[in-house]
Amino acid sequence: MFNRRNVIQSMAALAAPGMGLPAWAREPEGPLPKVGSTLPLPSLTLLDGRRWTPADAQGKVLVVYWWASWCPFCALQSPHIEALWRAQKDQGLDVLALSIDRQPAAAASYMKAKGYSFPAGMLTPEVGKLLPKPAGLPVVVVMKVTGRNGKVVFAESGEMFSEDVEGLKKYL
Repeated sequence: MFNRRNVIQSMAALAAPGMGLPAWAREPEGPLPKVGSTLPLPSLTLLDGRRWTPADAQGKVLVVYWWASWCPFCALQSPHIEALWRAQKDQGLDVLALSIDRQPAAAASYMKAKGYSFPAGMLTPEVGKLLPKPAGLPVVVVMKVTGRNGKVVFAESGEMFSEDVEGLKKYL
């Protein structure tokens, strides 16, 4: 049965080969992590220069969000991630957005232009060793964090609609 997410993802998959994506964007990506699996969390410098460490998410629900400034589906989903972040950060929700843009300046400029305040860094090779990007874009993985690890409670590849993103608060 088709729903709007399946239709949109199918159209994007058909259009992607003709979009002239650079080779690095077409490289194979990993599978979505399985619910119940545990992932190590990296320490990294955010686009705004602050440092993010696993201790920042200790005891919280962490939404890891892979995105790009050039991704049309991310452009539709990011405002919902921002709304969730603003509404739930005081209730124990943290966000770690990982941009796959080639240049940090492009991602930082995009975040500033859109007024996004959720924590965002770059998916560097070092970060990717611990949190490899699953196939698709955007990708959301929700974890409950203890120590330097997160236990996966939700994983989704492809655009999530406002009600889907809003529903992530149930993991708090």
